[in-house]
Amino acid sequence: MHYFDHNATSPLCEVARRAWLEAVDRFPANPASAHRWGARSERALEEARERLAARLTVDPHQLLWTSGATESNNLLIHHVARSGEGPVWLSAIEHPCVLEAARYWLPHRHHLIPVTRDGDLDLNWVADRLKTERPDLVAVMAANNETGILPSWLTVAQLCRDHGVAFFTDAAQAIGKLDMKDLAIADYFSGCAHKFGGPVGVGFLRATGPLLPLLRGGPQEGGRRAGTQNLAGATACVAALEHRLSNLEALSPDQRALIRDRFEDQVKSAIRGVEVLGGGRRRLWNTSSLLMPPVDCRRRWVVRLDKLGFAVSTGSACASGRETVSHVLRAMGHDGVGERMLRISSGWETSESAWEELARALIATAAEFGV
Repeated sequence: MHYFDHNATSPLCEVARRAWLEAVDRFPANPASAHRWGARSERALEEARERLAARLTVDPHQLLWTSGATESNNLLIHHVARSGEGPVWLSAIEHPCVLEAARYWLPHRHHLIPVTRDGDLDLNWVADRLKTERPDLVAVMAANNETGILPSWLTVAQLCRDHGVAFFTDAAQAIGKLDMKDLAIADYFSGCAHKFGGPVGVGFLRATGPLLPLLRGGPQEGGRRAGTQNLAGATACVAALEHRLSNLEALSPDQRALIRDRFEDQVKSAIRGVEVLGGGRRRLWNTSSLLMPPVDCRRRWVVRLDKLGFAVSTGSACASGRETVSHVLRAMGHDGVGERMLRISSGWETSESAWEELARALIATAAEFGV
């Protein structure tokens, strides 16, 4: 089985697995406990925080541990909703956990930043509005989970800094895949371990100021997030990130992207009508989002590829002949094509030969479907 769904979850890497098992054995106590075992656990947790902060070039005290990016993003949106009254701007292609949190906590205060057909932000919209408005927060993700497109988040972050506006980026898909040396420009950013080979159930949020807690209870995380911290998960998260950053040094994202590009060229030359979403833009090196030729919904590309031994994803649901259009595709102006989308996302260990086999499987499936 070839796994091409790393943007959903990247399997636990061996480095993270060893770190998790070691932490479970060495630090069984609650970090909040007053005895020596608890103190040892607390020291280990803070060491993991310091290592993570060093890799992300921020102050350790600005990082708090959460259960994942969804909790981190909800925590921030909740804080903004409770601490201000001004508008909040979100890119129209944000992850659902940002958009749904805004719809719930900010039902009348959030506004969507439009995007172009190639998936980038309408920078003129942002620049023009900032001349006359001061939102409480601007949120632009660092990399889109469906298309792999890298929006111009850094440009928007600088515009916000110039106008004294708080900026947030959901960096879950970018951290561990790209050099994020500029990430510290964001007042807030979030990430999670399972996108880069760490365990499911641990994430983090960077906040440069106080936060009103979403979860109530104990005083953990400086009173910003109640609940016993996932020490083993935090340790494994940092180990996975350090491992992935060493991968970046060994083989750059641009070199990796060449493998993806060759795959796309092979598929486009053999199957008429295939479109690569964001094909002319910088994207995550591991992601290829394809609009395939239309076929009977009962013979979906994902289902057939699964039978051939390839795990890929799609940007929409297709059940009982009904199509649910991805909000990302809709924002990019691609209405009515949701069932045709394939999201293919590799990992660091995915070989070039696996990409080649996937291309052959797609070509064979197209021939079977008669397209």
